[in-house]
Parts: sequence; C-alpha cells; structure tokens
Amino acid sequence: MSAISFDPRFNVQVNQKSHGVVVEEIEGLIRVYKNGHVERPPMIPIVPCTAAGGLTAKDVVVDKFTGLWIRIYVPNYSDKMPLLVYFHGGGFCVGSASWSCYHEFLSGLASRAGCIILSVNYRLAPENRLPVAYEDGIETLMWVKQQAVTGATYNVATRLGSQGLKPLVHKGSIFIQPFFGGESRTATEMHAPTQVNSALTISSSDAYWRLSLPLGSNRDHPWCNPLASGATKLRELKLPPIMVCVSEMDILKERNLGFCSALASAGKRVEVKNYKGVGHAFQVLHNSPFSQIRTQEMISHIKTFINQ
Repeated sequence: MSAISFDPRFNVQVNQKSHGVVVEEIEGLIRVYKNGHVERPPMIPIVPCTAAGGLTAKDVVVDKFTGLWIRIYVPNYSDKMPLLVYFHGGGFCVGSASWSCYHEFLSGLASRAGCIILSVNYRLAPENRLPVAYEDGIETLMWVKQQAVTGATYNVATRLGSQGLKPLVHKGSIFIQPFFGGESRTATEMHAPTQVNSALTISSSDAYWRLSLPLGSNRDHPWCNPLASGATKLRELKLPPIMVCVSEMDILKERNLGFCSALASAGKRVEVKNYKGVGHAFQVLHNSPFSQIRTQEMISHIKTFINQ
C-alpha cells in the first residue's frame, strides 16, 4: 500500500484495528488510516467482463505500469458508431469499471444508444490525488486516438490543451450529475432534506474533496469549483456541445444548474435534462421501478445527443 500525505484538517478517530487511527471515513465505502492504509469495503459486487446477446465486452490494459485499464462495450452492429468514453463516479475515491452497477448501466446504454463505450478504470485518491485521474483520462484519450476513436469529460477536456485529438473529432461532452463543489454552500446543499440511502450527502461530498484534491487546497480549487475566482474563464475555453443531466433530489442540483447557466452566458451550447423525483446517481444505484423509468429517459436523451 502506498504511503499517503494527509491534510491536518482531517478529523481524527481512534480505531481498535491494527492500523490504528482513522483520519477519514465515508461509512461503508472508504476508511483511511493515519499510517497510509486505505480500506474500501466491497459494498458493490465486482463482475466479470461478460455481455448479453447483441453486445461484445472486453477488458483492455492501457498502461501496464500504472495499472490503467478500460472496459469496452461494442454493439454487434455493422454500421459506423459514435464512441463514448465514460468516467465512473465515486468522488475520485471509490468505484471501478468492474462494479456491477456501472457494468449493467453501460451495457444497456451501449445496446440501446448504439454506441461503443470505453469505461475508464482510473487510479483513485487518496493514494493518487488529482490530477492523476485526469491524467489517466488523457492517457486513455491518447490511446483512443491511436485506435481512431474519441470522447472526453470536463477537466480532462480542458487539460488536453494543444495536444488535441486530431484527426479525431470531439463532438460533445455529457455530464451526469457533475460532481462539483465550493466553499460557499448553495441553498440545496444547506436546506434540501437528505433522502434515505442517498448516494451523496454534504458530509460525504466534503470528505471526497478532502481526500482527492491536492493537499492544502479547499473546495474553491478550480478542479472542484469551475466557477470560482481564479478558474479558467469558460468563455476562453473551446468546448464542444454539452449535455448536463440534473437530478431534482440531488444536493448538487443548484450547483449543476449554475454551471449550465454559466456555460450559456459564456456562449457555449448546453442542453439541460432534468430528472424529477430522483437523487444523485439514481441511474446506477437505485433499482426502483420509478428510477428505472428515469434511467430509460436518460439513456434516450444520451442516444439523441450523441447521434445528432
């Protein structure tokens, strides 16, 4: 296990296990000890790279030295298809391309939307703080470039700079409940009631950022808050069309909508899709019939966006 440097702002608890003092914990997902040990309980099943009929899936190593790998989903179509590069959620600290929830969602998305999907198993914080996840994203895109396909997400796309993706064409970015933050709380962060079994709370959001941002940074770091003072001005960025998926019951709703407004004010093309009655990450973590209806709506929206 790699040694980790810790922010002195962490709350310290005494744990009776052999690793001693716990300096950060998100219950059921991650526990970080002062000695550098990190535990991630297996809350979500890991599934092998198998696919239902009409779809081929394969795990591919991108960088054997860092351990970066991707899971590829390819519909069994003969026609040319768009390609979507997918970066899973988890606050940069938890999650895997082999988690059952992502595997099931992406299998369905690839089949219904008729697109190739590359799911990136980037390195996690706190062992690998940002910008490592972004760098893994860029490395994947460069690998994709060699394979003559493309895709991106916000901080990966903005960090590409002059490297570009030519001769490939980055046709758009999709943000599904984008994980942003800030030192100042929004109204929904302060007052919205937390749903039972919510995938994201204020306390867990803050913990993810403490563990993933560079040491000494606060939540107004540009990687957390793209609208903060000192962040690259949106008007200066060359961005493709963007679609943002916003959940009504998500504590990030107001922050997501503010990001959309800022994009529009900067002259960027942005589509906003609102999903009523559901919370953060409903499309991968909630299996109720109502959530499944909303998930199918999301897949339909993604299909339309990537094929326009």
